[in-house]
Amino acid sequence: MVLFPLLAGLTACDDFAKVPSPEQMGQLRWVLDRAALTKATEEMPDTNDFLLTVKDAQGGILYDGPYGDSPESIPVTEGSYTVSVVSIPFTSPAFSRPQYGDEQVVVVGAGQVVTVRLSCTLLNAGIRLKTASDFLTTYPDGVLYVSQGSVKLAYMYMETRTAYVKPGEVSVLLYNLGQFETLFTRTLEAREILTVKLSAPSGEPGPGSSSVHISVDTTKVWNTERFVIGQSDDGSGGNTGGQVEDALSVGEASAHIGEEHVWLYGYIVGGDLTSAGTTVNTSGITKSTHLALAERSSVTAKASCVAVELPQGKVREALNLVDHPDLIGTRVHVKGKLVESYFGTVGLKGTSDFVLK
Repeated sequence: MVLFPLLAGLTACDDFAKVPSPEQMGQLRWVLDRAALTKATEEMPDTNDFLLTVKDAQGGILYDGPYGDSPESIPVTEGSYTVSVVSIPFTSPAFSRPQYGDEQVVVVGAGQVVTVRLSCTLLNAGIRLKTASDFLTTYPDGVLYVSQGSVKLAYMYMETRTAYVKPGEVSVLLYNLGQFETLFTRTLEAREILTVKLSAPSGEPGPGSSSVHISVDTTKVWNTERFVIGQSDDGSGGNTGGQVEDALSVGEASAHIGEEHVWLYGYIVGGDLTSAGTTVNTSGITKSTHLALAERSSVTAKASCVAVELPQGKVREALNLVDHPDLIGTRVHVKGKLVESYFGTVGLKGTSDFVLK
């Protein structure tokens, strides 16, 4: 009985000894390979609102929340980790709900710093229906539905939006004269948008006796590469940053030092870099000549930011944080020349234009 507490104490000491030292801890970081570009889709949400999840090998959650609120890194023990991101939750057929995302599994060794680069692509599929005039004449009171599983999404005749669905089987139903009829079923893959033209002969069809002609418009099956965020339409992935729709991310800025007339995008996170230490000032800004731009709105480490010069004129009047402190956390595109050092970090000088998002 006397030995039992002693043995328990020894066991506790042994467990304590297994706690890794700071030198043995690794660091897990993550960045989006490209943020949302308007050319990908007008329905793309702000990447700051993407949903990020970081899990360990046992399924334990290290982070689960908005990408914009996530820390720059998490200290982790040696092992494997799953990092995933989605633009929005998606569970059943819905209009204007493209879901972008990616998932990566990485191994972090003792003392290693591992950066996970998330390259978001379209995860769901979509279908568009075009009804010919003879279809409207034959079924004036009919209703089309896009059906997947137990969910039916009404697709009105004059609808122009894309109905997004999960990859897999999807059916199009016609409800007419009190009965449902399955017109066709297709299997769609992720990133596939299928356009189907529907026509019907004249006559007086009864329940279950329709004669619908279906034409698949293969020219409207969108190329998968067109959905990779940041890639050009040919899938080459090349971007010069010369146009606002081809803007570089903050994370890509260091690879384009010396380039002029470059569009760059990121989140305004602070300023006053003349007096800042390792982090940027996020409130009480006193300098109107510059601001700090980061990959996401939660970042405040100066080394992870691009310092953006605000020359006198329209750019300074619109973006300076002395007059507009509410701009912190706002996404912006700015145009200028990328330089190696400005206030001790990568900079954008001679800012000549901007677009607030």
